[in-house]
Amino acid sequence: MSDFDFFSGEGLVRPDITTTDAESMAASLFGVLGTARELGSQQDRNFLITRHDAAPGAQRYVLKVDNPAFSATELAAQDAVMEYLSARGMRVPRPVHGLNGSIRQHWPAAEATLPVRLLTFIEGPSLEAQGYLAPPVVRALGRLSGTTAMHLRDFAADGLDRTLQWDLRNAKAVIDLLVHWVPEEETRARLSAIADSAAARLAGVVSGLRLQTIHGDITDDNVICRVLPNGHHLPEGVIDFGDLGTGWLVAELAVTTASVLHHVPDNPFAALEAIVAFDEVVPLTDDEIVALWPLIVLRGAVLVASGEQQVRIDEDNDYARHRMDAEWHVFAAASAIGWEEAEAAIRQALGRPSRAGAEPETIAPDRIVPLIPALAGGDCELLDFTVTSPALADGLWQQTDAEGQLARAALTRRRVAVAPYGQFRLTRTQSLSRREPHTFALFTEVFLPAGSELIAPADAVVTAVEVTEEGDGDSLVLALAGIELRIGGVTSGLTPGAAVAAGETLGVSSPAGRVTVQELTRPGLPAPHFAQPSRAAAWARLAPDPARWLGMAPQASVVDPAGELARRAAVMAAAQEKYYEQPPQIERGWRELLIDTRGRSYVDMVNNVAVIGHSHPRFSRAVGDQLRLLNTNSRFLYSALADLCERIVAKSPDPGLDTVLLVNSGSEAVDLALRLARIHTGRGGVVALREGYHGWTMASDAVSTSAFDNPHAVASRPDWVHIIDAPNSYRGRHRGAAAAADYAADLAHLLADPDGPGGDLAAFISEPVLGNAGGVVPPEGYLDLVYEQIRAHGGLCIADEVQVGYGRLGSHFWGSAQQGVVPDIITVAKAMGNGYPLGAVLTRRDIAESLAREGNFFSSAGGSPVSCVAGLAVLDVIRDESLQENADAVGRHLAGRLALLAERHPLIGMVHGMGLYLGVELVRDRDSLEPATSETTAICERMLELGVIVQPTSERQNVLKIKPPLCLSRESADFFVDRLDEVLQDGW
Repeated sequence: MSDFDFFSGEGLVRPDITTTDAESMAASLFGVLGTARELGSQQDRNFLITRHDAAPGAQRYVLKVDNPAFSATELAAQDAVMEYLSARGMRVPRPVHGLNGSIRQHWPAAEATLPVRLLTFIEGPSLEAQGYLAPPVVRALGRLSGTTAMHLRDFAADGLDRTLQWDLRNAKAVIDLLVHWVPEEETRARLSAIADSAAARLAGVVSGLRLQTIHGDITDDNVICRVLPNGHHLPEGVIDFGDLGTGWLVAELAVTTASVLHHVPDNPFAALEAIVAFDEVVPLTDDEIVALWPLIVLRGAVLVASGEQQVRIDEDNDYARHRMDAEWHVFAAASAIGWEEAEAAIRQALGRPSRAGAEPETIAPDRIVPLIPALAGGDCELLDFTVTSPALADGLWQQTDAEGQLARAALTRRRVAVAPYGQFRLTRTQSLSRREPHTFALFTEVFLPAGSELIAPADAVVTAVEVTEEGDGDSLVLALAGIELRIGGVTSGLTPGAAVAAGETLGVSSPAGRVTVQELTRPGLPAPHFAQPSRAAAWARLAPDPARWLGMAPQASVVDPAGELARRAAVMAAAQEKYYEQPPQIERGWRELLIDTRGRSYVDMVNNVAVIGHSHPRFSRAVGDQLRLLNTNSRFLYSALADLCERIVAKSPDPGLDTVLLVNSGSEAVDLALRLARIHTGRGGVVALREGYHGWTMASDAVSTSAFDNPHAVASRPDWVHIIDAPNSYRGRHRGAAAAADYAADLAHLLADPDGPGGDLAAFISEPVLGNAGGVVPPEGYLDLVYEQIRAHGGLCIADEVQVGYGRLGSHFWGSAQQGVVPDIITVAKAMGNGYPLGAVLTRRDIAESLAREGNFFSSAGGSPVSCVAGLAVLDVIRDESLQENADAVGRHLAGRLALLAERHPLIGMVHGMGLYLGVELVRDRDSLEPATSETTAICERMLELGVIVQPTSERQNVLKIKPPLCLSRESADFFVDRLDEVLQDGW
């Protein structure tokens, strides 16, 4: 029997085999008694065989009933290659010998004698059922494909010269043959047109593509994975060698890359990770780089055409039917990218230059005549539409006509205004978007008086005149110096085909007074004016800066988060925390949004410091105005100091708390509170809660018991600090209705213990709501019971409100008030200054006056005129914009939506907190409460990609901390929940 030829038949129908048949085959041919469960296959039948007497973890098998259309020689090659790769350390199935000693057995059937093989089953999940694939997973898939290709380079056997429908050398012919199975005429036409275009693109490089043995189907469902603690599935094994044969080496990569696309349909270039990883193992040639994306598109087209045929000739093939949606997504995602952009992106990712001969010819600067003479006089202002532009302050960037406003203002000062090429424009940022916006300008925009002359910058030919909206002028397309120059906003009498000499008039600027200039290295290329940041580098190769045609120096902004991270690492200690593996460079904030240097906005769910929102105009003006007047220290007399202290006292939870000491941070506030307690009582012992965090000074760190924040907390803890369990009724020692009393009893035991603080008790310190634990609210009555005991033993009660106070809980301004207690000392910071260094201690007069026993008190920044004005502005905005009420309303809505999410996603164990201090605790098991620590970190990384900044907290780092600015809108809250739902549903 000769090797299989797809074009000699009408399609392959799977053999008609049942699970009962499979069990009989396994027993009679291989001596394996077990139960069979069918696995999917396009053209064969595969069954998982589990022995009846198998112990857990025992070897299982795949019974493979091959389609009789395939020759014995082809099947022998597949058997041989599995042994070959196994000997080279790869994780692959291995053939099992039958009772007669032969690997290949035969089973009589009505239609033909069927080839039967038994293979070892490789345990582990595939990627097929996974939704989103994270970059490390995509890289591992590409690396595995490259490793397989590297080993197969030297494999030879008979039965490899096959004519398969999956061999991409045959893709165009397969599509032509099968496209009639696609039901919609419009879709058929699209498939054919794209296949023709891809074939034409390949024609020039086919002769240079390397041939070798390839697996031909290393895809998401033909790899076996190791599951990491964070849930990522890392491909390590390869199965299904049914498409083994001779083929283009680059086709191996094309097939692998195509299989990634339906997992990341919104971002096809996420598949570049696989290409880079493959290239690291098997470097691609220049011709292979040209061929790669057309082959990916052809793979998608073959999949959909073949799939449509298969479900019609084999109606019971649920596997083929199940795969159809994914295959259409592959084709749609791949075909949405143009050839030139795809090739440029691949070259950019691989660090390869453009194709030889693809670069336009150079032209000496002295041979270029500036396109717009009005620019030559220097009466020009460069417009700044970037993320750091001062002109776009106070939310102006969100206004539809922001660019026009800045341009018109500039024209009152200068004759011409220019918005340069290459800016990531803040004005193009989209709020609440799961996709990155199109912010990178691929053109230069010139604002100038209507009727200004435009001249040819070099000898050129007009190739097109495109009519635009009335008043906007026409667009001229010039061919010159091997490139294409597109000039919009022109009133011109030129027609296509007209030759113009350098310096000759092209026309004048239209009545709109706005001219756009774009250079393209590939004439005729359909290019946008704006590109997404992830695609900007590729487009910059195709549409470079046209500054030379305007007589200007290039003005492209430099955005390099990786370089900035390296700078930071070079001058800062390693202990300095940072968010994310590859953090975006955040340079602007507005309300509850943070914006990176590429113009991507994120909903900020972690910044409790910016309590009234980022860049609040009222706050910024107040601080700026005061800086222009005076900034000194609190030993001088000025009104702002008393103004702020009076306002804080007015917000006090009890009239007895009437004295304020101002400092510059939460750590300082806690340090001072501890000092006050020890001086006032004349004692040294302090009781603190386990898993708490209070600061980084010597004293505040001593009472910080979180092993995450300080892994050496136990060893370094001084003997004056005494610890009791945090009152966590979700995962703590005591749960249920009696939890408050039980936790309070723990304190009683400590106070009675000879090793406890005894008569040396100075204070008890805790957050009234456990912020460091993720917003855990203590059981009702707990603090009341604790405070009673502490005071009975002569100690003071300190409420650390640095994180949870100042209106964040919504229902109450202070967390201690929510708990129904009055502390002796309250510490506050963070929100108090909205990011400006400011903290305070609020206490009784008699306690404050105790400080005089050790001398005078003074803080350089605490209580300065500017810090006081900052604190006053925060209180004004919280009051005037009803932010505490907003925290209550939006917080209730947010908590309600998260609770509904927990009903559908078992990973959510509990939603903690209240107001806008919430925590979503993630657990692997709701009974054991095993923390999903690795998953939480990975989820945060994925949320960043979708436009949300959220981070882990708690001792176990398995709680999503939710403490956004109090101006968080209901829409932003919904955006956060929707994205979290998406991640929990589709993967991370």
